[in-house]
Amino acid sequence: MNFVMYHLIALSLAVVIDRIIGDPRNIPHPVVGIGKMISFFDCKLNGGERKKLKGFFFLLIIISSVFITTVVPVILAYFIHPWIGVIIEAIIISFAIAQRSLKEAAEEVLNPLNTGNIQQARLKLSYIVGRDTENLAESEIIRGTVETVAENTSDGVTAPLFFALIGGAPLAMLYRAVNTCDSMVGYKNEKYIDFGWASAKFDDVLNYIPSRLTGILMILCSGSFANQKKWHCFEILWKDAKKHPSPNSGWGEAAVASLLGIQLGGQNQYKGMISNRAKMGISTMPISSLHIKQAIQIMHNTVLSFVFTLWMIGGVLLWCYLIMGQIRITL
Repeated sequence: MNFVMYHLIALSLAVVIDRIIGDPRNIPHPVVGIGKMISFFDCKLNGGERKKLKGFFFLLIIISSVFITTVVPVILAYFIHPWIGVIIEAIIISFAIAQRSLKEAAEEVLNPLNTGNIQQARLKLSYIVGRDTENLAESEIIRGTVETVAENTSDGVTAPLFFALIGGAPLAMLYRAVNTCDSMVGYKNEKYIDFGWASAKFDDVLNYIPSRLTGILMILCSGSFANQKKWHCFEILWKDAKKHPSPNSGWGEAAVASLLGIQLGGQNQYKGMISNRAKMGISTMPISSLHIKQAIQIMHNTVLSFVFTLWMIGGVLLWCYLIMGQIRITL
């Protein structure tokens, strides 16, 4: 049971490390290495017949490799001393989360918008979304940025922290590997619809609880950002989250849309192909660049409340463990 407390301390330190340092540019990033490994096996395995089966083994190879290469140094660190183990875990978990990177990416779109440089804002947005950005109007650039922050608050921050509580750095990195597989091969096109099926489905399973918990906490910890009453925000969340094509991504987007009083979703274009997505939220005001800053602050508030919630869960688990120990002693 001590390991639950170690994981809680490690994931809390990881949030601080990521918030202060972010992704260091002068050392190799593990997620970049995962991406290169995914690309290698994608080229080797994605072809011929039985693509679904090959995609399953592809996913198994990736997550097994990542888990083993993470769990070995963590075990060795704890073997030396528990606090060394906590520090090593905190550093590794910080690689699995991307709160600072997400904030900086959104601000790189926001800054040229504030100076009227629409072309530069389109370019910066293209780095973080899959949709075509060359001809987007300012309002659509803002929408794309807000949607990215809203969706990736779970994928990029709270979900890996959730799995860090359960299994420390190894499980946090396993989640990051699955999520990276989904982002690289989980497309519903001719090349990946079969090969990426296992990656996409497993990512959906892993994100089921974290995405819903994140959406709920977004509203509960909204503070001054709620332009509507909380009960109304929850009504919008329950109704609109399921409209998203992804079973999980809609929870963050619907929560942020409800809080800011704007509408997300609508028409996107991918490599020239039009995609119409259901709209989420009720528009009470025109969307503006201010909403990007507010979405970032909602993310920060949500991450803090999520860590606090994980500590509460850990406390309950520890209490149950102690009670069960007392019952066994009494018996």
